[in-house]
Order: sequence, then C-alpha cells, then structure tokens
Amino acid sequence: MSWVRDEDIQGYATVPKNLVVGPVSGQETLARPCATVGAGMGENNNKNTASSFRQVLRTSPMDFWRLWYVGFVVTTVRWLETVAMGIVVYQQTGSALVVAMITMLRLVPMGLFGALLGAFAERFDRRLTLAGIVGLMMVTSALLSVVAFRGSLEVWHLAVASFINGCGWATDNPLRRVMMGEVMGRDRMAIAMALDVGAGNVSRMVGPAVGGLLLAGVGIEGAFLLSVALYASAVAATLMVQSHIPSSPGAGAVLARTWEGVALIFSDRRLGAIMAVTVIYNVFAWPFTSMIPVIGTDRLLLGPKGVGLLTSIDGVGAFVGCFLLALWLTPGWHARAYVGGTAAYLVGLIGFAAAPTPLLAGVALLVTGLAGATFATLQATLVYLAAPIEMRSRILGVLSVCIGTGPIGFVWLGWLADLIGAPEATAITGAMGLLALAATWPLWRRI
Repeated sequence: MSWVRDEDIQGYATVPKNLVVGPVSGQETLARPCATVGAGMGENNNKNTASSFRQVLRTSPMDFWRLWYVGFVVTTVRWLETVAMGIVVYQQTGSALVVAMITMLRLVPMGLFGALLGAFAERFDRRLTLAGIVGLMMVTSALLSVVAFRGSLEVWHLAVASFINGCGWATDNPLRRVMMGEVMGRDRMAIAMALDVGAGNVSRMVGPAVGGLLLAGVGIEGAFLLSVALYASAVAATLMVQSHIPSSPGAGAVLARTWEGVALIFSDRRLGAIMAVTVIYNVFAWPFTSMIPVIGTDRLLLGPKGVGLLTSIDGVGAFVGCFLLALWLTPGWHARAYVGGTAAYLVGLIGFAAAPTPLLAGVALLVTGLAGATFATLQATLVYLAAPIEMRSRILGVLSVCIGTGPIGFVWLGWLADLIGAPEATAITGAMGLLALAATWPLWRRI
C-alpha cells in the first residue's frame, strides 16, 4: 500500500490512496476520491457546515461527549492533586526540587512507556481498557485518602501515587483521543480536539482552585475523596460508550508495532518536526507550572487559597484560547499557531517569573494559558491528521514519549530553583527554551 503525502491533498494527514475516514464511524471507505479527504481542511474550512463549531456542538454523538467528560475528569483530578500535593510537599520539605520531582513523576511513565502503552492498548477492547485505566487511578486516590485520614501521609506515598497515576495518564491520553477521532471522524477532528483541550483547560481553572480551597478547608484527605468520586463518575461514563471501537487489526506484536511508530517519526519530516517542538515545550516550558506554588508562596506571599486561584488563571486563559481557536483558526495557520503558541508560552512564563505582584503574575499566567491552548490543541490535531489511520494510537504513544521528556526540565528547574531561587530559575529556563526554538527553525519550518 502506498501513502499519499500532504502535498497531494489539502490537509495534514498521510492516508492510504483512495481511502477516507467516514464522518462518524471512522471506518475506511472507498466512496470518495482521495482529493476530497481534506474536506473541511482547506481555505474554505469555515464554510463547511460539517466542520463548523456550532454544527459540531449540535450533531456530535453522545459517545463523544462521554469521552469528553472522561478527559475533563482525569485532567481536573490531575490539576487538583498537583496543586494540593505541591503545597503539602513544600510545607513538609521546604524544597522546590522535591516539589518539582513529585510533579515530574506523573510524566516519567510517558517517557519510559508511552510508545509501548500506545501499542499495547491497541490489543484490547478500547472501552474496557479505558475504564480499567481510570479505575486504577481511582483506587490510587482512594488509598491516599485512607492514609491521609490515618494521619500517616508521607512524601513517598505521594511520589508512588504520582508515578502510578502517571502510568494511567500516559495510556488514557492517546487511547481516549483515538476513540474520540473514531467516533467523530476526520472532518471534525480539529474541532473535536479543541473541545477536548477546552475540557482540559476548564479543569485547569477548576482543579487548582478546588484543590487549594479543599486543602485549606478540609485537608488533603478531602481532596483525595473528591478525586475518588470524580474518577468513579468517569468510569461509569466510559462504560456507557456504545460505539463499536475495536482493537487494531494485527495488534499482537507490541514491540514490532512500537518500532514501526518510532521509525515513521524519523522518516516523516512533518511528524518529526511536530515532535521536536513538543520536546522543547515539555523540557523548557511546562515545568514552570511546578514553580507556581513556590513563587506564589515565597515571592507573592499567598496562602493555599491564593495559590490555587492564581494557578487557575492559567486555565482561564487556556479555556478562552481553545474556543477562539475552534471559532476562527483556519488550517492554513495551524503550523504557525502551533510554533507561535510555544514561543508565546515561553515569553509568558518569563513574565510570570519577573512579576512583582499577584496581579501582574495573573496577567502573565493568562498569556501562558492562551498560548498553551494553542499548542495543545494543534499538537493533538496535527499528529492525529498526519498519522496513517492504522498507526494513530502508536504515533500518539510516541507523542507521549516526547511529552515524557518533561522530567528533564522538572529536575533541571527544581535543582536550579534550589540553587538560585525559583523566579530566577524559571526566567532562565524560559530564555533557554526560546533559544532552543530559534535553533531548531530549519526543522519546524517544515510543519
């Protein structure tokens, strides 16, 4: 089977000749010529009613919204627990490095196992696999709640739980997004991803604020109890998915399939460039979120409520940003917005590090939120559309590995923060990210 490159069709996907993905089922058909695959992806995208934002809201199947809700819950709990854990760990240890490493442990499994987990998940019924993953994270939060109620919660408990839930997150993200793409179809994938990222960004507003309020009001044990309840509702929503989303054909050879995905990244210039920008973002940009509790506490003199609310501002910007993208961004600007969002995020975090007041810090976090929404939405969209149909789960698994490079940045930033201070370390790391982005221009200009 030969593959049509992006130069042959209007769009970002690499697809088999004469094959298209149906608008709802995601099944391959021979009904239309390959030239029409990019419907909804050309310059007249905003005129395509099937791909319009309002039309998607009205016509999306319930299974999409069930999967959307699962993503919202998982991300909300992750942010809730990240803020609550960060404050507790910093109160117990006084070390920015330890705070960064606890946050980092949620990313380590993505770097170590992301590609394998993406290929492994293809072997099983995807609905049941997703329910099992969310159930595992629910059990972890339940155990933490029990330990906290007994008054014996220690930093190592949080470290182990972060790693386990990181394994769940590394599997949930590629698996659930493949399921969403198969339910929604190729035409509406970009808007579907904007809605999914929007859910994640709503959780960035809700999760930190709730985490800070719960920690101040009922303690860390109450935060974990809420996590359990939310996870339980997500498991129920997953089990209600009715669409038949089978395992990938020939998914038995996990290692071989994993290597196929990795090899494609190195041979496809667009996929390789997308992954390179992802690495830069996760090494130099995203780790700064672990410093928000530190800077908020030490420099801005905020308590748990204030830190939670400050962190949520990032989510406000991201929430607004993802819907602006869904309404106005055309495919011709996808690549430029993806790289530009990364650059703007780095500038925003430098501004946050330099902000002398909570108000200015909030403005800077609003910028990082808007930019982060641009990056996250287009990252998922570009990768999904560029990957061959039968390899999407594996390619998204490789993407998880690139996201999993974040621990490098977390360790670096935490070490430097302990050495010279969190604001200074954050600003220096952001500047390094801008330099790395400039140095890789010959690569990402190909997206």
